[in-house]
Amino acid sequence: MRKKSLGFRLFAYTFLSLFAIMNIVPLFWMVVNSFKKEQEYAASPFSLPEGLQFSNYTEAWKVAHMDVYFLNSIIVTFASLLVTVFFGALASYFLSRFEFKLRGLTYGLFLLGMLVPIHATLIPIFLIMQKLHFLDTYLSLILPYTAFHLSLTIIILEGFMRGFPKDLEESGVMDGAGIFRIFWSIILPITRPALATVIILNFIYNWNEYLFALVLISSAELKTLPLGLANFVGIETASFTLQMAALTMALIPIIIFYLLLQKQLVTGMTAGAVKG
Repeated sequence: MRKKSLGFRLFAYTFLSLFAIMNIVPLFWMVVNSFKKEQEYAASPFSLPEGLQFSNYTEAWKVAHMDVYFLNSIIVTFASLLVTVFFGALASYFLSRFEFKLRGLTYGLFLLGMLVPIHATLIPIFLIMQKLHFLDTYLSLILPYTAFHLSLTIIILEGFMRGFPKDLEESGVMDGAGIFRIFWSIILPITRPALATVIILNFIYNWNEYLFALVLISSAELKTLPLGLANFVGIETASFTLQMAALTMALIPIIIFYLLLQKQLVTGMTAGAVKG
């Protein structure tokens, strides 16, 4: 048994290490080439740069109009993120801590929402947004992004909240706290590890989503970062170093966001392992 356990761990670590290398090497190659001159990149794409060309970043930022695209992505991403997490946490609280007649049906509907292919709803959503005159507005992205991620958010948070002891609410009731006060002051703070998980998942999807933004947004001043980068590649096809610089700048917010919530995420994974 001990040899089997050691062999499995060796296999797992080897597999995970190879998987990590496969993901890290392209990112490292992208960052390294973003600091090269165009002639240097053409001569040797896989060598280290002779000098750091920070001007690539300033030029890419200016040529690609990334200030506009960054602002649009921040507005859409964080607006949909806040709405999704708030309503998802509230719904999870009621589903996990209260018993009512349609609880099973309600939970089943949210579970069913995870089975629907997101991009299969593209044409219906386009027609709905057209009828509501929401096309080419921030709402045309915020509303679908919120709807798509409510199911996953509720499934994760509901499972986490269900494991809390009932003593938490009872102590709050004895102190005179109402339902929403218990949710806000007791339940929500101890749900932070699970919240960190859903926040990271929602942020990454909303920040990188391309297809819905391509179909629902047409104005240049409202385009998000993925659309802006796609246009930039079309305009600056010959300048690979500028493209690498623009892609690196688009990646930085995701890395920062993950590092800020890493502690809570690891805590949540550890808590889940202990419960299991």
